[in-house]
Amino acid sequence: MVCGSVNGGYVNDRFTNLYLKELVKIGLHMTKRIIFAILGVLVMIGILGGIKGLQIQRMIAIGSQSTPPPETVTTAVVRTETWETLITSVGSLEAVQGVMLTAELPGKVTRIAFEPGTKMKAGGLLLQQDISSEEAQLRAAEATVALTKLELERSGKLLDKKAVAQAKYDTDDALYKQAVAQIDGIRAAIRKKTIRAPFAGSLGIRLVNLGQIIKEGEPIVSLQTLDPIFVNFSLPQQQLAQIKPGLKVRVTTDALRGRVIEGDITAISPDVDVDTRNIRVQATVANSQEHLRPGMFVNVAVVLPSREEVLAIPTTAVLYAPYGDTVFVVDAKKSEKGVEPVIVVRQKIVQLGEKRGDFVASVSGLDKGETVVSTGVFKLRNGQAVVVDNTLAPAFKLAPKPEDS
Repeated sequence: MVCGSVNGGYVNDRFTNLYLKELVKIGLHMTKRIIFAILGVLVMIGILGGIKGLQIQRMIAIGSQSTPPPETVTTAVVRTETWETLITSVGSLEAVQGVMLTAELPGKVTRIAFEPGTKMKAGGLLLQQDISSEEAQLRAAEATVALTKLELERSGKLLDKKAVAQAKYDTDDALYKQAVAQIDGIRAAIRKKTIRAPFAGSLGIRLVNLGQIIKEGEPIVSLQTLDPIFVNFSLPQQQLAQIKPGLKVRVTTDALRGRVIEGDITAISPDVDVDTRNIRVQATVANSQEHLRPGMFVNVAVVLPSREEVLAIPTTAVLYAPYGDTVFVVDAKKSEKGVEPVIVVRQKIVQLGEKRGDFVASVSGLDKGETVVSTGVFKLRNGQAVVVDNTLAPAFKLAPKPEDS
């Protein structure tokens, strides 16, 4: 019995060892397959990565060798022009004669003799206040004047005959003069309540109504002389030596788009503003159609006798940027054997001066005779090839007049 059990245990241990060995073999085989699979995946990734890298390198090489198609542009030649020397400023308009008519005395409006917005001659009746009490006082005063005049004449005759004292005559004379002065005061009150135009001009909007009780100083209507009209503006004190009465001025305003109104400097203030160090200047311009009105804002340009030469280029040729304004100069690239010459552009930094119409003055950066791109500068880069087609070029003018202005 013992021997049989021992043999059985031996068999079981041997079977177990064989089983374990088989498991180890299977595990090693699976590990090798996994390793080979991972290596295969890595090899595939490497191959794909290499292919893709070669493709990218080839695209980069092609991109570096390729050039964008030439842009179509228009050009203009940098030219010398003689420009007028101007001093510019902003100003406001003021009537040569203008006033807001007001009531001098309180009273009731009994008649309005004008139409708002019409012309009025000097001395024309505008408004009548109630003067019935003044007229009654005037009749009484006239009677008093008549009586005192008779007394004075009687005293004068008696004085010649030495029938009355000199004191009596002097008293009668004083009473007569007092009565006359009273009449003058009543007539003055009547004139003040009979409001007339102090000068010829254009009337504004009526501010009172018939039957209204108006107070002293209450506005009635505006009266303005509009032709000619004053232009008041200020200039810095350092420009005082350049201006004098008689110089021409040009006035423009957004109320008259495209129109320039000329006039002359008629007055220069003798003092300088202590706050701004500016000097006030007044010009007079014609205003026959009365399009200019007091209080309007205007642009003023004083035309100086001297003229200056500038290098002018179209304003559309400038590429404005915070780091500096630039233009594109047209250059002809040298042709190679069997290849036609190519037109390219070169970017240059310029310093700009005054603007006139469609042109701007180049202070530095450009030379006379150079050709610059006049339109399409925003789509260019330094060294880019271009095609010039000046049939598309707009007409640049010093004094443009847009059709919709």
